[in-house]
Amino acid sequence: MTLRVGIVGVGVIGHRRAQVVANDPRATLVMVADTNAERADSIAAEFGCKATTDWHELITRDDIDVVVVSVFNTYLGPIAIAAARARKHVLCEKPLGRSATEAAEIVQAFERVGKTLKVGFNLRFHPGLRQAHDVCADGRIGRPLYVRAAYGHGGRPGYELEWRGNRDLAGGGELLDQGVHIADLCRWFLGEFDTVAGRTTQGFWNAGDLEDNGFALLWAKSGVVAIFHTSWMQWKNRFLFEVIATAGYATVDGLGGSYGPERLTIGLRRPEGGPPEEETVTFNPEDPSWRDEWREFVDAIEENREPISSGADALRTMQIIDAIYAASAAPGGTSTISNPPVGLVNSGVTG
Repeated sequence: MTLRVGIVGVGVIGHRRAQVVANDPRATLVMVADTNAERADSIAAEFGCKATTDWHELITRDDIDVVVVSVFNTYLGPIAIAAARARKHVLCEKPLGRSATEAAEIVQAFERVGKTLKVGFNLRFHPGLRQAHDVCADGRIGRPLYVRAAYGHGGRPGYELEWRGNRDLAGGGELLDQGVHIADLCRWFLGEFDTVAGRTTQGFWNAGDLEDNGFALLWAKSGVVAIFHTSWMQWKNRFLFEVIATAGYATVDGLGGSYGPERLTIGLRRPEGGPPEEETVTFNPEDPSWRDEWREFVDAIEENREPISSGADALRTMQIIDAIYAASAAPGGTSTISNPPVGLVNSGVTG
């Protein structure tokens, strides 16, 4: 089977997706769409495909099976839903819309037509995080108890004037931008949460009413807890994800590139006490996550199964983000997490 692919939105991420599709023997890139005609034509020339400025034209083509939606957050829902109605499989970039309500509408559109919806949470496919997840799943470090995480960058001059600083286009600030990645990882490692405490703040960027910092504490009746901070004021790009378990810990520090080398440290607690036994792996600076995420999506289509980071899975993560925003606005600073609508099943930590 060769999947025929169209990409809507060929900015930095859409271009990256095009490169992956072009290198996959199971796929062929048929068309790209972008409101910037010059950019669409340039990408089309690079990959030998057609170009258009009209995404409707792309999603209604009979010779396209899969649509990648890589646009501003405000357009993710309308384009993904239209693609579902056109009976296309879709890889939609994170977040799945600007709220859990929008995410639910997208998921339900795909449930009605029985097509595959995957959401682009590529951090799950970073080698350090995948190996850390394997270590947690196989019990090597015991039962996971809590997560500590930090993710952020410092922006650039005029960052608040870009699309991420526009509520109409972005829907939220840093919590929705990078925080959604961390919320997704917390669920992947620890399972579902019931309650959150949170606060969003604006300390520097003055992007309208959008936050440049998000702080969250998540917990569940099972006893697991996650705490994270995500920031546009990190100044030096930073990623840290720590899982503490009954017999040890797994820490991922860095993501490669400007975030520094990706390193996984596994520590095993000594029963007699003292410093844990540690081993550290530093991964190749080449980032395989985009390629591996795409391959898993194609596998899911071929096997007629839910992909990792399915639509229902991403909806549950969006409900956490909504709950953090609600907690930040609440006098007590806490909020409960909504349950998914009937019929929506979380694919959660098994992926």
